[in-house]
Amino acid sequence: MSKQSQNIILIYLLIFISISLISAFVIEFVLGHEPCKLCEYQRIPYIVSILLISTILILKKYKKTILLFLIITFFISSILAFYHFGIEQGFFNESMLCENSQKLKVLNKEELLKQLKQTNISCKDVDFRILGFSLATINTIFSVVLSGIFIKLFNNYEKN
Repeated sequence: MSKQSQNIILIYLLIFISISLISAFVIEFVLGHEPCKLCEYQRIPYIVSILLISTILILKKYKKTILLFLIITFFISSILAFYHFGIEQGFFNESMLCENSQKLKVLNKEELLKQLKQTNISCKDVDFRILGFSLATINTIFSVVLSGIFIKLFNNYEKN
């Protein structure tokens, strides 16, 4: 695989990852579906990958090292997404990640009233589906596939 074809693949991946992240924000802010804590955490690898892929395309240096970071990023994303999928399916119990940590910091009645008005979204409740799949399920699939693509790009790096 030539360097030019690898760069084209990286551009397509950058577009795909950006569209995925933008879609999450559209679902939240335009369609009004409130994300749980794990949904918010699952956005972090996408933001990191946008920065890393942009770095490869702009600097044209440290490509192999950045590809390794991308593999690690989406491996972690796969684990996090599968954990969220497992909570939705009842394989795992909801953890402290899913609870609102502000509940423990009530000092007066005004803060208590403010916190009671906030919605606490459960990680096991699926509020939005695409073709019958939850976003955690889709993210699990995307993260595993993206991990594989970055592994393939990493392994082909030496062949240039």
